[in-house]
Amino acid sequence: WAWLAQQEDGKLVITKEANGGNPVRQGLKPIYGLDVWEHAYYLDFQNRRADHIAASWDIVDWDVVAGRLRLAAIKVRKTNYTG
Repeated sequence: WAWLAQQEDGKLVITKEANGGNPVRQGLKPIYGLDVWEHAYYLDFQNRRADHIAASWDIVDWDVVAGRLRLAAIKVRKTNYTG
């Protein structure tokens, strides 16, 4: 899996996880994940992982991803509030 995740300080990071792992196990907040194991794309793309990744950009609900990112940013601002 490839993940866009957020650290507690708000910094975005890209991680890779094996065997169905996820960024939560590292204390990160997942924003977007993409399954790049062969089982996820073989029927449609055979061994063409890059084509699977390229095609995934067209089916992602970017409003959902943006909402997760906004929510994460709000939580970081509240956590860092010193007023």
